[in-house]
Amino acid sequence: MRSAHLLARALTDPATTRVLNAAGWTALLTMARAEQLIGSLAFRLEGVDVPAAVGELLADARRSAVQAQVQALWEAEMARRALAPRDVPVILLKGTAYSAAGLSAASGRAIGDLDILVPEARIGEVESALIAAGWEWVKEDAYDDLYYRRWMHELPPLIHRARDRMIDVHHTILPPTARPTPDAAALIAASLALPGGLRILSPADMVVHSATHLFADGDLAGGLRNLWDIDRLVRQFAERPGFWEELGGRAQLHQLLPAVARALRLARAIYATPVDAALAGRWRVADGLFRRRLLARDGWGRERDRGLRFGFYIRSHWLRMPPAMLARHLWTKARKGA
Repeated sequence: MRSAHLLARALTDPATTRVLNAAGWTALLTMARAEQLIGSLAFRLEGVDVPAAVGELLADARRSAVQAQVQALWEAEMARRALAPRDVPVILLKGTAYSAAGLSAASGRAIGDLDILVPEARIGEVESALIAAGWEWVKEDAYDDLYYRRWMHELPPLIHRARDRMIDVHHTILPPTARPTPDAAALIAASLALPGGLRILSPADMVVHSATHLFADGDLAGGLRNLWDIDRLVRQFAERPGFWEELGGRAQLHQLLPAVARALRLARAIYATPVDAALAGRWRVADGLFRRRLLARDGWGRERDRGLRFGFYIRSHWLRMPPAMLARHLWTKARKGA
């Protein structure tokens, strides 16, 4: 199959995999690995009759996903211990947050770096505490360090010298140079406490952040995984009374209603996610380009549509900074690369 629709269909309806031949299974598994969805797929196919060799691969993926989540939660606990003396609210983001809260989005989800959100006014304290606890800088280049501190929504990435694990410390969810301006203080104020001292975003803010990460702050690389997060979150949170009204209100507050609406439309189109029709709005012509970008894989899991991918790469930079600043940044990076 010349599209990752095969993967989306298997995640949405695992029973569809029963008709796959050897080539179909090869395509499905390579796409899942390329999109970092192999763990999610493995848990979705648990109990489904699959070929013996496929079953072994999926069982291994489930074990790896569980181990990765244990590591992620331990890293979160290490960060909590490092920051506890400062009495700083530490809000988990993305995959680690889903795991810590026991959400269905955590099932098999790949987790990379530890992402946390802290108040911008306390960012210096957080930085000092983490360095004292064994984290050190990844970006040693002076330009990159200055760029992060002046223009980004997070500190330069840190890695722990003993555990070799990365942490990204955010003070908001979009660069200050981006067009929308999320209300970071409102994100923190509405966050929910977990047992043990860490926090997570509210359900509505969690969906807003996921949509932001997908459509307002990137080139859609790995986008199927992020959209799968949205599907899982929406299916779980929609059971809460008033969720759709809250989601619309929070998206409006954070100036991210277009990103949230597009996320809902594409989740419905790709994963058959049940969404609020009024909030999602009508399908738009540009949505087709986003859908094509998200599904751009061939039968060997390789990315397709190089021109389209490059266009979304340029778009991701365009969203992050004004044209003059973008030109200076790309020129500086090109000179450094040369």
